[in-house]
Amino acid sequence: YAYHILGGAAVLVLIVGTVAYHYIEGWSWIDSFYFSAIAGSTVGFGDLVPSTDASKLFTILYVFSAIGILGTFLDQRLRHHGVVKKRTDALMNEVANRKPE
Repeated sequence: YAYHILGGAAVLVLIVGTVAYHYIEGWSWIDSFYFSAIAGSTVGFGDLVPSTDASKLFTILYVFSAIGILGTFLDQRLRHHGVVKKRTDALMNEVANRKPE
């Protein structure tokens, strides 16, 4: 259940960012969505940059919240599909089976 709520929150944070940048910066919907995804994932290519004080302040709040929400969602998604457990188990087996030097 929490997994679905986090998924909805992740979509919502991207929508909020997209709408905000579209209206505050006057960017196209695609550019606004692109920037929301890039900023929220902390990639930050620098090809689009907030230019107004309002969008700079919004970006500060947006990035902190988006990183938390998107990061938590991705973590839960990986855990949900067992990727994290499989990798952790493989590493633990490798360490346990390592021969002393």
